[in-house]
Amino acid sequence: MPQPKYRKIAVIGYRSVGKSSLTIQFVEGQFVDSYDPTIENTFNKMVSVNGQDFNLQLVDTAGQDEYSIFPQSHSMDIHGYVLVYAVTSMKSFEVVQVLHDKLLDMVGKIQVPTVLVGNKKDLHMERVIKPEEGKKLADSWGAAFMESSAKENETAVELFKRIILEMERADGNVPSEDKKCAVM
Repeated sequence: MPQPKYRKIAVIGYRSVGKSSLTIQFVEGQFVDSYDPTIENTFNKMVSVNGQDFNLQLVDTAGQDEYSIFPQSHSMDIHGYVLVYAVTSMKSFEVVQVLHDKLLDMVGKIQVPTVLVGNKKDLHMERVIKPEEGKKLADSWGAAFMESSAKENETAVELFKRIILEMERADGNVPSEDKKCAVM
């Protein structure tokens, strides 16, 4: 068996978009509805993708806004980023764009393995951001995109598998059947 690969992932976004709910849903398989603002929590989980085990350390960060100073710790030793907005909040969608810019400035790279996530897709009546808008933003970053609901375990699991694939791709380990095809 190959050794598990250690990967550290930061989950970043505006306040109350569901960062902790998604992380806990993935790690513990349960939906936590109560909202306690996160200071910063770290979770560990072992997951297998394409036959490779990954020892994930998930940094569930405090909600940030456009004025937050991007913490240095969020750029050190981080292999991949999950940027979360709520499809019900235009503000969170604007903030995630600012956070992405700050992130790139801090890391000093043009691109880092990233998944942009539109969370709360189950709240149909309150939706203000269309999936196409999220997809367009992610494409402009060269990032993966998906919508999720922290109430559904499979989207939370899918989300963290996606970021693993993005990190693997950045490392040059792309399984051939998983190559993205572009629709022109």
